[in-house]
Amino acid sequence: MLAIIGGTGLTRLSSLAVAHREMVRTPYGEPSSALLFGQIAGRDVVFIARHGHGHTVPPHRVNYRANVWALKNRGATAVLAVASVGGIRGVDPGDLVLPHQLIDYTQGRETSFFDGGDRHVVHIDFTHPYTPELRAKCLAAASRAGTALVDGGVYGAVSGPRLETAAEIDRMERDGATLVGMTGMPETALARELELPYAALCVVVNHAAGRGDSAVGVSMDGIVRVLEAGMGKVRALLDHVVPTIDRSAP
Repeated sequence: MLAIIGGTGLTRLSSLAVAHREMVRTPYGEPSSALLFGQIAGRDVVFIARHGHGHTVPPHRVNYRANVWALKNRGATAVLAVASVGGIRGVDPGDLVLPHQLIDYTQGRETSFFDGGDRHVVHIDFTHPYTPELRAKCLAAASRAGTALVDGGVYGAVSGPRLETAAEIDRMERDGATLVGMTGMPETALARELELPYAALCVVVNHAAGRGDSAVGVSMDGIVRVLEAGMGKVRALLDHVVPTIDRSAP
């Protein structure tokens, strides 16, 4: 069963025929929202709103461990995460991007299920953070749907909730990041720890600080306008991706 994690601007799926909802108790506390179970294109899916259904949970307060654990515990076999990002290089507002790499700049978050105590130490291989097979299915679905999807990008994950300074973006560009967002980590690594194939669909909602039309400042009104249109593309793409996901494999 595919799990879909909705980000900013995606607190519901219009094509999801909801069968039931469930608030899951986890060893790591409460998830951001109830899990919504239903079908898209005749396939079972489960949906969770990363920031809560009323968008009340900021990125640095998201209980990533509870969210990922709950999805796995309730039968998810793969995760497709949706996020809004800023564009650092090679992309523009409105673009839909499927990143292939990431750099973690976050601090102060619970980053692992294996954090000592009575649990054994586990070191996951994170060379390629996004699952190639799941990415390939997203690209093929985008082609069938006639939706432009940029193949590849380096996601720079920051803590937020403030936006970045122009100098911080300069540093990230020197590091090789092409996108900047606030929710990519530790979510991606936690999915790997639980052996859940994972890919991310990123909507570029603004040029990052100091770039393009954000050279002087970032327009929040502009972000809202681009976000609404971008999430429409995401919903259309999901309708084509879901039927390609096997019930037990990415």
